[in-house]
Amino acid sequence: MTLPSLLDLIAGREAAAAIAAARLRDQITALTDELDAVETELTELEITRKTLSRLSGETGPPPLDATVASDTYQQILAIFDAATSPLSVKDVCRAMNTGILARHVETMRAKLKRLVTRGILAEVTPGAFSFAPAPPASPADQGT
Repeated sequence: MTLPSLLDLIAGREAAAAIAAARLRDQITALTDELDAVETELTELEITRKTLSRLSGETGPPPLDATVASDTYQQILAIFDAATSPLSVKDVCRAMNTGILARHVETMRAKLKRLVTRGILAEVTPGAFSFAPAPPASPADQGT
């Protein structure tokens, strides 16, 4: 094979790879948009549930659901378990390799806020999260 024919083969493969990469980027964008919509709906449903619970006089933390038990949330909790100090939303995004574009950060922020509403995480300062402190033990728990 001559150098020009090798360069033509490489150019053809490069063009095919560029098309495949563009197609995959489009799929990622579509899936990210779909995920953002579902996350927004989930957040809105949680707010609605909390509001209705408050209006009906029900109290107590919301039950853990399948969402928090999902692999994504388990990865988030593992990141906080390994952390030695509060983490920013971007820190969590970097640790999970999700990217740090605004849409990634906002999606992650919604997840972290969801964990805050469940009492699992605490927002120690605006934008900095850590595990929520354990509630103080009641006298009954202390055996007195």
